[in-house]
Amino acid sequence: MEGGDGGPYNRCTIEEVYGDYEGRRTGIIQALTTDVEEFYKRCDPDRENFCLFAYPNGQWEVTLPAEDVPPELPEPTLGINFARDGMPAKDWLALVAAHSEGWLLSVAFYFAARFGFDRDERKILFNMINDLPTVFEIVTGAGAGAPKKQHSEKSVITNHGGSKMKSSSKLRAAESHARALNVNPHYEEEEYYDEEEHGNTLCGACGKHGGLDEFWIGCDKCERWFHGRCVKVTPAKAEHMKQYKCPACSNKRIRP
Repeated sequence: MEGGDGGPYNRCTIEEVYGDYEGRRTGIIQALTTDVEEFYKRCDPDRENFCLFAYPNGQWEVTLPAEDVPPELPEPTLGINFARDGMPAKDWLALVAAHSEGWLLSVAFYFAARFGFDRDERKILFNMINDLPTVFEIVTGAGAGAPKKQHSEKSVITNHGGSKMKSSSKLRAAESHARALNVNPHYEEEEYYDEEEHGNTLCGACGKHGGLDEFWIGCDKCERWFHGRCVKVTPAKAEHMKQYKCPACSNKRIRP
């Protein structure tokens, strides 16, 4: 997909526009979850009118808006940094998430207009986007993107070889493979893992499902679930944790 730097636009498919949306969305989610401490630092209220940009390759950047008027692409909300210290941190992050979702949609449908998508093509694109949880849902843990609370705090970590290692009663970590095979992670209470209830859990960092052999870990504070690879936690590392806090919850500087 060309353009964005003043270059020409070639006709792209629905899948290519969706891929552009998904890449930018990944960058926004990364900034507001896994990289939240770095994002917070960059949003200095004493600096200029900053925007949160994300790019098709999944990278993000806090920077000034484009100098061109009108800009080549729709632009994110201006001046997000000014409210950083004027409201509770989690409310500020939620507000940035909501505005970022609006920006992602505006960019996707800007391309739809530029490429001459007809009504049916725009509907297909919207439905593909709408199947994903919003950035707001992922950042706040609200709505369809929020994993449901476990019935018991006791759990096990199941490694890729299928063996089980008992963890701390405060650590809620499991693997999708165990869920798919209906392995009981609460074996001490003889409760069976509800595959229908938990099989559609979305990662709080990337917003996607995992493979059947994916390692997951749950945050003891916000109760969201994450792919281990997204938060850089391995099964071996998790085994020795008394509790786990995700990057957003462990960042003491931005707690309300």
